[in-house]
Order: sequence, then structure tokens, then C-alpha cells
Amino acid sequence: MTRYSLRRRLIAWLLGATALIGMLALIDTRAEAIRTAQGVSDRVLAGSALAIAERVTADEAGGLEVDIPYSALEMLTSTAQDQVFYRVDGADGVFLTGYETLRAVPVAADGIGFADGVYGAVPIRLVSLVRDVSTGDGSARFTVTVAESTLARDALAGAILRRAALRLAGMILGAAAISWVTVTLALRPLDRLGEAIAERSPGDLRPVRAAVPAEVEGLVEAINSFMARLDTALGALRNFTGNASHQLRTPLAVIRTQLALATRAPDAGVARDAAEKADAAVARAERVLAQLLVLARVDAAAGAAFDLLDVAALARGVVAEMVPLALKDGIDLGYEGAGVAMIRAEPVLLAELLRNLLDNAIAYAGEGAVVTLRTVADAGVVVEVEDNGPGLSPDRREALAAGKRGAAAEVRPNGQGGYGLGLAIVQEIAGLMGAQVAFHSGPDQRGLRVRIAFGPVQP
Repeated sequence: MTRYSLRRRLIAWLLGATALIGMLALIDTRAEAIRTAQGVSDRVLAGSALAIAERVTADEAGGLEVDIPYSALEMLTSTAQDQVFYRVDGADGVFLTGYETLRAVPVAADGIGFADGVYGAVPIRLVSLVRDVSTGDGSARFTVTVAESTLARDALAGAILRRAALRLAGMILGAAAISWVTVTLALRPLDRLGEAIAERSPGDLRPVRAAVPAEVEGLVEAINSFMARLDTALGALRNFTGNASHQLRTPLAVIRTQLALATRAPDAGVARDAAEKADAAVARAERVLAQLLVLARVDAAAGAAFDLLDVAALARGVVAEMVPLALKDGIDLGYEGAGVAMIRAEPVLLAELLRNLLDNAIAYAGEGAVVTLRTVADAGVVVEVEDNGPGLSPDRREALAAGKRGAAAEVRPNGQGGYGLGLAIVQEIAGLMGAQVAFHSGPDQRGLRVRIAFGPVQP
């Protein structure tokens, strides 16, 4: 099984998302830093060009004179050692002064224009400013172009970007610390849940009661459901072993006793009688073992989905199967009731239920008795096995309804015992299929009527 740390995975996802957002923010900050640095540079360039334009005058002949102020170029100097270039042109692009190879840039309607370019091998930022100067009898138009290398602008953008990157790095480190603390606190209920389960003894299958977040309630419910199923399985195992110990102890003791008597028998007749009793005990042990295996199968079928079947047809088949045994014991066995009665059930277990009821009725109703298996189909389906034998007292019927095994065996007149494990199987199978078992007196307050009521068939 692959193991991984949920804490590390959560922190990695959180930090990965934070880092991704930080990178996107850094990219946006870089673009904003370039725009900011360029805006600052453009304002300085425009101010320098305007300062030069204010020193352009007209002479007496109508020509233009330029007195380049030192302050106009001084404002462009920087610690980045930028280079500054300028050019002044008169009307019709006549060069007046400056760097003649420097080219002006197109201007907008407001008389100013900016552009990036290269002068020689130096990247530059240019501004061109168009103004008019009065000549006495009119005006003359001129253009001032100023350019500056981009060292200062790039240095300013880099400084803004570095500060932003440092802030984002600090934010990511802070997010890492916060994520570690937050995830650790968030996972603490899981640690407490693990500790609560680890502290339990192997036999403690009570539901887990621990304060957990809503997101973990499903896990706790699943654990509790599993523990409940495990408790049921262990209970079934304890029940099975208890039944096996109780039910097999007597026939095995009888077998050992009879075999011991046979070995010490004074004649063949006594030995044969002991062997027959041992054989009968073996047969009883086989029947008990078969019933115990049925109980184990009932436990294994718990929670299974059942198919529709016709219990009336199944009942007629079981009656036909049991008729030879009934005739052997002088019992009038018959079937009456519905032609078709549909329920949801497991056919093998349901047949075992009916077989146990009939087997008990045949064994303990007595010779000459009448045993009837009946099915009634109405809102639900009812299966009854009725006999007119000795029956059971009301308190014994109540004990049987409460699930007390051996309640019938304590009162049967033939002293053989019975009904305990057989009716336990009946009740287990009926409970598995959602049916209710009730015990009543037979006709004329004689005998016993076992009534098994199945609910309406769900679609």
C-alpha cells in the first residue's frame, strides 16, 4: 500500500497555489513597474523639451534663435549615467541646432509625441514637442526633440520589481508557516480519533464517540458501521460455537457411553443394543451439525438482496418431500392455502425453515396427529405450520417468542427434547428475511401453530 503524508500534500498544494499566484502577481508587477518607470521618464522628457521650447525666440529678421538652458538638460541627468540628445527644427523641418542625426517622432493632436528608438547603438526614449513662436507679423512653428538613454528607466523598473519580489517571497514564506500551523491544527482531530481507536482493547467494538469536523463524520460513521458489522460477525461466531458446544456435547457423550458399554457387554444382544443407541446418537449429532451449518449460512447471508420466489410452490415441494417421514410416524401431513404467494427470500434457507417446522411438528405431535402447512396471501404473505398434538403452555410459547432455546423441549411429553435449535433456526431465517414469528395454540386449544408473517413485496 502506498503511503503518503496528508499534511505534506496539503501544504504542498497550498504553497504551490500561493507560488503560482505570486508568479502571476510578479509578472503583472513587472509590467506595472515598466509602465511606472516609463511614465516618470516621459514626464521628465516632456519637461525638458518644454524648457527648451520656452527659450526659442524670433529675431528681427523673423528667424528663430535657440538658447539651450543648462537646466533643461540637467533634469535628465541621473545616477545611471544616461546620455541625453536633443534637436530643434524650424518650420518645414529645417534643422536649427542639436544632434542632426536624431530623428523627430510623430506628434499627436496635442502637439506632443513619445517613442522608443535607438541612437547609434544606444536604446533611447524620445519626445517631440511642436510649438509656435510669435514673429511680430505672424508666428513660426518649430519642433523640439529630446532623447534620453533608458538606463535610468530600466534601473527604476528593476528596483520596483525587486522590492515586489521580496514582498512576494516574504508572503510565500509566511503562507508556508501559516499553512503548516493551520493544517496541523486541522488534522489534530484525526490524530485524536486514531489515538481513541488505538487505546481500545481488541474486544471493544462500541461506536467511536469523538469530536471531529463535519468532513470527517463520514469516516467515523463508516468506522462505526464496520465495527457494528464486525461485532455482529463475532457475535454470530460466539453464538455458533456456543450452539455447537451445547448441542454436540450430549450426543457425543452418549456415543462414548454406548461404545464403552458395547466393549464391556456380556453378550451380543447387549452390545447390539448399545451400538444402535450410539448410531442414533450419531444421527442426532449429524442433524445438529447440519442445523448449525444452516445457522452459519444465515449469518453469512445477512445483508444480501433476495429475489422474488413463490413460497406456496416451495411449501408444496417441502410437504411432498416430508410425506414419507410423516407416514412412517403415523402423521397426517398436508398442505392448504394459496396457489401463488410471492415474497423476497433465499430459497434454500426458506426451504430449511419450512423443513425444520415440519420436522419438529412430525416428531412431537404424536402418532395419529394432523400436521398442516398453510400459506395465506393477502396484504402480505403468512406461512403457518399447525398440529393438534400436546402443544405448549402459554408461558412456554412466550419463552419461545422471546428466543429462549429449549423452551419447548422442557415440556414435551416424550422427553426427547427438541424445538430449541430447530426453532432458533426458524427465528434466525425469518429475521433475516424480515418476517415475524409468533406461537399460538392449535385448533380447539390443542397443539401448536407457528405463524410466520412476511411483509408486502417491495418493488
